[in-house]
Amino acid sequence: MYIAIAGNIGCGKTSFVEKFAKEYGVMPYYEDIDNPYLNDFYNDMKQWSFKLQISFLANKVTQMRAIQKEGICVIQDRTVYEEAMVFVKNLNNMLLMSKRDYKTYLRVYNLILEDICEPELLIYLKSDVSTLISNIKKRGRDFEQNIQPEYLEKLNELYNEWFDNQYTGPKIVIEVDKLDFIEHECDFAKITSLINVKIKELGLKL
Repeated sequence: MYIAIAGNIGCGKTSFVEKFAKEYGVMPYYEDIDNPYLNDFYNDMKQWSFKLQISFLANKVTQMRAIQKEGICVIQDRTVYEEAMVFVKNLNNMLLMSKRDYKTYLRVYNLILEDICEPELLIYLKSDVSTLISNIKKRGRDFEQNIQPEYLEKLNELYNEWFDNQYTGPKIVIEVDKLDFIEHECDFAKITSLINVKIKELGLKL
């Protein structure tokens, strides 16, 4: 079984994947944030956007190949779909990626999709910008501290559009603004209870 966790920067995807993997005994696959272009990107988005996103795409494809070979239950932190339909699309909308680079990225992305399996369940951790900013500050990654609220808001808009209107696979949305699933087990249990119901509805087994 292949479960994927989607959500904006700072929504708690990585922490949720870690807790879920331990609770259910599944294999976690974390987003690779060790991108050689990341610091440069946050200092000059326009210059480094294409290089950053192609590097992320290469990492994600490598990870997807490993997932498809596992043959066991896995949970993934962020999908390849979000890279293209949210982050890269936003860079193009904000004129931080040229049309030429955007078209090239999409050509590569669409070729890759032919060999990638869809999650059996996509879980979207939905969060307001104020919560995202608070979480980003708490975890203290240096390269994230200059992220602007406007940037996160635009990402949120694209996330909602993608999840509600474009992604057609099995999915569930979890509103996490009022839930602290890291510190409070009862909040984590509320989320997993909703997921368990959805898994049962889909006729899947962990």
